[in-house]
Amino acid sequence: MEENKETKEWLEELGEKFLHKIGLKKGQKVLDFGCGIGDYTIPAAKVVGGKGKIYALDNDEKSLKFLLGRAKRYGLKNIEIIKTSGEAKIGLEDESLNVVLLYDVIHNSYFPELEKRKELLNEVQRILRQDGIVSIYPKHAIPGDIKKEVENARFSFARKFHATLLHDSCLTESKVFNFSKV
Repeated sequence: MEENKETKEWLEELGEKFLHKIGLKKGQKVLDFGCGIGDYTIPAAKVVGGKGKIYALDNDEKSLKFLLGRAKRYGLKNIEIIKTSGEAKIGLEDESLNVVLLYDVIHNSYFPELEKRKELLNEVQRILRQDGIVSIYPKHAIPGDIKKEVENARFSFARKFHATLLHDSCLTESKVFNFSKV
């Protein structure tokens, strides 16, 4: 799969700027839940650097293999792949992460049942450090509904901002919500 001009611009410059904006810093541990081919994983790995770590979780083996090839091309060694069967359970230690990225994940296509979304948010609550951030890009969800669901899972709304994001290999302007643990 070849990368188009917008994807290259994202992976080589815009993605890092965006992730700095949401709060990623050097040395952090981050989970990219539903990482796909790594559009956010690659720039996140660059931001956190060699002392940081990115956990790239997805249920699609082909996407994860592509992501590993991308990581190799960029010389990134701080990405750990986690293959899942599509469950909400995340096999990481309690309070072990600084940031969880839930980008285009919490919606009816992936988690059609409210109970499954609650399960996922409870897992995120478990693995996130006390001062951690959950960043959500609600592409296919109703933003107000997502905000309520996340707040009901014991997260506090921190801020909303508009940003340039990459979605389906195209740059787009959209809203992103950051939450912190209560």
